Amino acid sequence: MNKLKHYTKEIVYFIVTMTIIANLMSLYKSQDLSDAPLRLESVKLIDNQTYTIQKGKPILIHFWATWCPTCKLEASNINFLSKHFQVITIAIKSGSDYEIKKYMDEHNYTFKVVNDQTGKLASKFNISAYPTTFIYNTKTELTFSEVGYTSILGLYTRMIWARK
Repeated sequence: MNKLKHYTKEIVYFIVTMTIIANLMSLYKSQDLSDAPLRLESVKLIDNQTYTIQKGKPILIHFWATWCPTCKLEASNINFLSKHFQVITIAIKSGSDYEIKKYMDEHNYTFKVVNDQTGKLASKFNISAYPTTFIYNTKTELTFSEVGYTSILGLYTRMIWARK
């Protein structure tokens, strides 16, 4: 029983330490992100549709990659949010439209995707790590940015606040 208590304590200590380190790294990486108001009006999606960003509604812009392990963990959160809010995702250097569509189909993801094969769009936002998420309010002002994993509860709450 003593060993179990000891190992449990060590595991909790490890998880808390890693969470603190991950948040500090995220804070450090997010300092270089662009904090300018959103200047996108429309984007071309991987299905060749043009999506026009709805004014007066908050929007979540999510930069990710099919090869990014953290992005894979967060993708179901983004998929859930896309059913309730305006969400645009930007796949960075993840292959052709066909390859991204195949990836989306394999995982049953339905969120809107822009293919940024060269990373040009990511560079406009000063993205250097993935995933990176921006939330803009109804006036297209940046209200939140995060580098790394963000929980579904955290994202959902921030989207609610962005409505105000």
